[in-house]
Amino acid sequence: MADEKETDNIVKKVCRELGITQRELAEIIKVNDGTVRQWSSKGDVMPNVEVTLNLLLENHKLKSQLDKIKRFAELLAEIQR
Repeated sequence: MADEKETDNIVKKVCRELGITQRELAEIIKVNDGTVRQWSSKGDVMPNVEVTLNLLLENHKLKSQLDKIKRFAELLAEIQR
């Protein structure tokens, strides 16, 4: 049986990974929150929307990695003092 997270549509995945609501996602991508609810319930998004949502996920991951690198650099600088 597939894991629930694997079968989530892209809208649910983005909201979960970014820790936001569907309404907040709608505000971020500048669409009506009813549209996002529809995408979420039907799981049917246009290809350009799917690309946008995947880019949001990638941006979130890259920002997280950058924050970790910055913290690591700060620790190294502290050790060298």
